[in-house]
Amino acid sequence: MKEKRTIQSVQKLLVAFFRANRRMPSYAEMIGILGVRSKSVVNFWIHKLIDAGILEKDAKGRLSFAQRAFAIPRVGSVQAGLPSPEEESRCDIVSMDEYLITRPDASFLLQVNGDSMIGEGILEGDLVIVEKEIQPKNGDVVIAEVDGQWTMKYFRRQGKQVVLEAANPKYPLIKPRTELRLGGVVTAVIRKYRR
Repeated sequence: MKEKRTIQSVQKLLVAFFRANRRMPSYAEMIGILGVRSKSVVNFWIHKLIDAGILEKDAKGRLSFAQRAFAIPRVGSVQAGLPSPEEESRCDIVSMDEYLITRPDASFLLQVNGDSMIGEGILEGDLVIVEKEIQPKNGDVVIAEVDGQWTMKYFRRQGKQVVLEAANPKYPLIKPRTELRLGGVVTAVIRKYRR
């Protein structure tokens, strides 16, 4: 007996393809993925997914997932100190993009190399989310170009001068000799524990 398709089952199939291939499937590929015989059935499901807010179509007709397509359930909170008898209860669905990024048009990701920010909990291999076009405050972690070299450090004002400070005592203060250009402020750190 053939499995009856639902919006959720079609979404799961397309998300699985996207995660494996890092791109949306073509209409021809969707015929095979969905196990249907024609592009008209694929069109039917695409319109259903667009109406449900799972897919979006741009001006050129290209499909992409809306942010909520990759949302995962938030099931409560967990005690990081002594254990508590809190029951697991589904609270909400959270999209990591929406949670971590407030201005997608002004944000980008960088992968961290080196250990100069380990005191801030930013480790080699982590991803940092950087927001452009905001004025850093004293103590913010920034991405900056100093005398032609890019780095990630604390932003510190010392009188009229700006210096950059590592979160690792083995690195000295950086005082720009000729040029300091700010690329953005780090707003979040992402770390995967299992690959």
